Amino acid sequence: MTLVRAMVLDRPRTPLVLRERPLPAAGPGELLIAVGACGVCRTDLHVVDGDLTHPKLPIVPGHEIVGRVAAIGEGVAGFSVGERVGVPWLGATCGVCSYCREGAENLCDAPVFTGYTRDGGFATHTVADARFCFPLGESGDDAEIAPWLCAGLIGWRSLRLAGEGKTIGLYGFGAAAHILAQVLRWQGRRVMAFTRTGDTRAQDFARSLGVDWAGNSDDIPPGPLDAAIIFAPVGALVPAALKAVRKGGRVVCGGIHMSDIPSFPYSILWEERQLRSVANLTREDAREFLALAPKAGVQCAVTRYPLAKANEALADLRHGRLEGAAVLVP
Repeated sequence: MTLVRAMVLDRPRTPLVLRERPLPAAGPGELLIAVGACGVCRTDLHVVDGDLTHPKLPIVPGHEIVGRVAAIGEGVAGFSVGERVGVPWLGATCGVCSYCREGAENLCDAPVFTGYTRDGGFATHTVADARFCFPLGESGDDAEIAPWLCAGLIGWRSLRLAGEGKTIGLYGFGAAAHILAQVLRWQGRRVMAFTRTGDTRAQDFARSLGVDWAGNSDDIPPGPLDAAIIFAPVGALVPAALKAVRKGGRVVCGGIHMSDIPSFPYSILWEERQLRSVANLTREDAREFLALAPKAGVQCAVTRYPLAKANEALADLRHGRLEGAAVLVP
């Protein structure tokens, strides 16, 4: 029997455990993927820390997967063994609910999520629904591309909801923001980066990517924002961002989990300011971003960890010790 290694979560709020498991088989409609790299996303942290309350347990986290097709299940067309593919958070949808029929598969009533309701990429091998796998070509390093599969995709979807404004504020300058800042600069927009108070290292990192201004999350930017995107899971940033956007501006919450939003006066929402959240992604989001990122010259700053050091990577993310993204390399 061929065995593979995986980092397994048995219960929320406990460390992942390295285990050997039988090599999974690609069922009908599926691909078996040999994982080359898997990004460590804040959503993984929410799964491990119990903020997301309905995981399949035990579960192998990880949904920013880059790997090679190792086997192809019955009925799958369009992929070949050895081809490099990416696997994102949205692992499958029902295809029949009203949201799926209306082109909003990100809101599917019966979704499957990679690394949450089906095993993900904190492993040497994983199985994925072929319909939700994306060819990646041969350009670029696996570890540097892995964050595109969630940080990049969620950033891109958040930007679409933020609109076409020329001055965009990014609250929380981690994996998603450092990717999106590069896209915004490529598009010719102005970027204001907001970090936790006193995090001069993150502010310097943002400046190194060409942002127009970087400061604390409670600072007033040099001018009003057309839109703000909040990546940090901190509810208090919502009223702060509403105060920073112009009349008619938008605030987009880009995370899957956030601490409670404190009460705020209606006056900072008035004058047709808008507040929106982002939920998951669509395959069209993936196709658009994965085509755009190379053109925009997106380069991910990554810290690499061996698979067995997944708990260390999660801790570094939890405590804000990273510039850019953490990536596991089996």
